Amino acid sequence: MRPDWDSYFMKIAFAVSERSTCDRAFVGCVLVRDKRILTTGFNGSPAGQPHCDEIGHLMVDGHCVRTIHAETNAIIQAALHGVSSKGSTCYVTHFPCIHCAKVLVNAGVVRLVYSVAYRQDPISVEFLESANIEICQKVFTP
Repeated sequence: MRPDWDSYFMKIAFAVSERSTCDRAFVGCVLVRDKRILTTGFNGSPAGQPHCDEIGHLMVDGHCVRTIHAETNAIIQAALHGVSSKGSTCYVTHFPCIHCAKVLVNAGVVRLVYSVAYRQDPISVEFLESANIEICQKVFTP
């Protein structure tokens, strides 16, 4: 059966998550506008830096700070390649942290579709809602 668009792009986000190099959470993100993929991102170390799966986690206050989150990496890829994220939909495997929520707001994302409510922070929800970003949960089992 042919999947609806949200299912299709969420499946791609889960495929992107397979490239993650921090095994604390395999997260993938796809930015889409007009049913076209703009960029993708997964959680991993900055380019050229060692990854968690190579040398271990760099933990600070219970968080691995070695990696850049998938949503931020997708926005960075857009910036690097001159692709506007304004008016896009963010498909992400896990609900964004507060930092990624702020990045998505400033990047002009208008819709967020996520699957896993991992550490869903009410402040992140508040930031997204106050920016009029539509939030949809699309539970997906890869």
